[in-house]
Amino acid sequence: MVASIAVTRASVGAVASGSVRHVLLLGPDDDARRALHLMLDRFGKQVSAVAGLEAARSYLGNGDHDCDAVIATGELAAQLVQGGGTPPVIAVVRPRDLTASLALLEAGVDDVVIEPIDELALAIALRHVASAPRRTAVPAPPALIGDGEVMQQLRATIERVAATRSTVLILGESGTGKELVARAIHDASPRRARRFVAINCAAIPGALLESELFGHRRGAFTDAVRDKPGLFEDADGGTLFLDEIGELPLALQAKLLRALQDSEIRRVGDTASVKVDVRLIAATLRDLADDVREGRFREDLYYRLNVLAVPVPPLRDRPEDIPQLARFFTQRHAARHSLGEIELSDVAIEALARQPWPGNVRELENVIERAVVLAEGSASRDARVIDVDYLGTVMNVLPPGAAAGDVDALSIKKATRELEQDLIRRALGVTQGNRTNAAKLLEISHRALLYKMKEYGIS
Repeated sequence: MVASIAVTRASVGAVASGSVRHVLLLGPDDDARRALHLMLDRFGKQVSAVAGLEAARSYLGNGDHDCDAVIATGELAAQLVQGGGTPPVIAVVRPRDLTASLALLEAGVDDVVIEPIDELALAIALRHVASAPRRTAVPAPPALIGDGEVMQQLRATIERVAATRSTVLILGESGTGKELVARAIHDASPRRARRFVAINCAAIPGALLESELFGHRRGAFTDAVRDKPGLFEDADGGTLFLDEIGELPLALQAKLLRALQDSEIRRVGDTASVKVDVRLIAATLRDLADDVREGRFREDLYYRLNVLAVPVPPLRDRPEDIPQLARFFTQRHAARHSLGEIELSDVAIEALARQPWPGNVRELENVIERAVVLAEGSASRDARVIDVDYLGTVMNVLPPGAAAGDVDALSIKKATRELEQDLIRRALGVTQGNRTNAAKLLEISHRALLYKMKEYGIS
């Protein structure tokens, strides 16, 4: 039996051999890092270890350090590869978490190993990433892009809010960057060294959302084959961001309120409570005050969340920031897709600045990425330049020299927007401002009406 084990370990060591000599371990759990460290020592690897993302980036950016691979906890691995310029990254995920594993691979990590990690699985992962290329550095965005007055005011608000422990409610249209604002608050807060955990409440069915937030005990339901901590426990000591909080089912709203009031949670199927120290940041594009009046959102939870409200401006309210955003997204996606140097012409940037951008920053970034990916370069030039004529093939922009009035008269999109505004105002007039009844007259959802009212500035 002893001889068999010795042969197995020798075989595993042979599998782990290769071009990976120096490994960086990234994760906040000292015990987990120590166990991995010992395993890698047995493989004959040189090992360094850091606890936080910024420490890892600093280590990798230091030319004095030679690193062939990074092994990191799932969330940190995903964040690390987003910035590019890293060696191959192996992510560590919880048992049977197929969704998380697939998401990490899609995010760009090179391989995934499952806890508890065995030597063979780790050796195979190291062998697999031995030939993976180092990523091209992708420019990391500042917390929020834009130097206009509106963004300066938002940054000042973030700085004031970040210093407190209070719950924050971020308000803004879809695509304005509410999660970026939440991250900026976390990064400027005393909790910045701990985890930032985010979840979109609208993306997960209500039946599963309770388990995601609070965790569950083994046997609590059919698929609960083992104990699972929830996101509150994952974010202990740090920040939990709940996007689209208005989509939270009423029954779950009550449990969230208790967690905020008592600073403790109870896993599904458990009888004991667990103390947690979590700062909650929520975001919504809904009018929660209206939802309270309509009985769709608990009034006590609304007041608990709305301690500090941070409105995020739509892109149409800060057109002066569009050139800076457009140049940044062009550089970012050219590097992300390894397309070399690509630039926007000045005329193209002027055309972008004239667009209404109902989808806000997200829409702008999607358009820029599409233009960058489809851009055709000239072999005689060091950099490809996207001009306004080409930009017009991937989106509807004003061509150079065209008068806005002439083009607007032919725009189906603009005519549709004007008709929508007129119908919404007439419906609100007929219903004396009752938005629920107005939505029924317009034959659209209440949520769609609120979004369009915000989009068109209708109060």
